[in-house]
Amino acid sequence: MSMTDPLGDMLARIRNGQRANKSSITSPASGLRMNVLEVLKREGYIRGYSKADLRPGVAELTIELKYHEGKPVITEISRVSKPGRRVYSKIADLPRVANGLGISILSTPRGVMSDAEARTANVGGEVLCQVF
Repeated sequence: MSMTDPLGDMLARIRNGQRANKSSITSPASGLRMNVLEVLKREGYIRGYSKADLRPGVAELTIELKYHEGKPVITEISRVSKPGRRVYSKIADLPRVANGLGISILSTPRGVMSDAEARTANVGGEVLCQVF
């Protein structure tokens, strides 16, 4: 059976891995997932990630989770735009997460980027998830 929300699955794996104090987790690979992980790495929420080919056409991502003084860096990660209800935002209507302490990750015509990068580029798009 196919997965209906691959990005939501990866976010749940990250959330569960951090709650279990895992050093790294694995997730199936896709282009959107790698773009979201690149934003999380750039913003300092994860240590990094790597892609490994299991067999032709099947790849897996290993995500290295980040902790600060024994506590997870990501305290809350949630999916905003879901397959049943897509959420789009203009740049002027983009909400601040935790009063500017967290980030929103957007899928824009210029690629996947954080809300701060979207404001700088003056472009809106689909709000994929929020991280705090």
